[in-house]
Amino acid sequence: MTIDQPIILASGSPRRQYLMKEAGFNFTVEKPDVDESFPSDMPVEQVAKYLALKKAESFRPNIKNEIVVTADTVVILNNIILNKPVDRAEAIEMLSALSGHTHRVMTGVCMVSKEKEESFDDTTEVTFKKLTAQEIAYYVDVYKPYDKAGAYGAQDFIGMIAIEKIIGSYFNVMGLPIHKVYTHLKNW
Repeated sequence: MTIDQPIILASGSPRRQYLMKEAGFNFTVEKPDVDESFPSDMPVEQVAKYLALKKAESFRPNIKNEIVVTADTVVILNNIILNKPVDRAEAIEMLSALSGHTHRVMTGVCMVSKEKEESFDDTTEVTFKKLTAQEIAYYVDVYKPYDKAGAYGAQDFIGMIAIEKIIGSYFNVMGLPIHKVYTHLKNW
């Protein structure tokens, strides 16, 4: 897909880079350096979009003719956000909580240029089968999911064996609702 303006994907996520590349976009990567905190009283459904906007704002002063694409993904279980786990124990705790339950994955996206800004989000419901302690420990020890919200990647072992049902975009669960990104960039 050819866009007249250069695109900067402001993300260190290899999954987002893969999705953008596979959708046919040429882009450069710059990782945002942003504090990913949010107001504690913010409704969980607003957090992903809020953080994507916050990341985009950090690029705004330096934008020339590029379109900057930022994103943030959160995993929500029982109205609680499961962030990236800090260690093995927290990853096991998160996956144990997700086991046998349905959760939501929300990704917020912001696209900004000198002239324009658009933001949107996407939500996917994901149902996990009941996992054994051995399956969870194996996944955490082998895949080390410390860079993944909710301590899992849908494209990894745990996604392959645990996800029983998805309502919404699989690619959103990977970290980027690429179908929406494609449409927004095509119409930019």
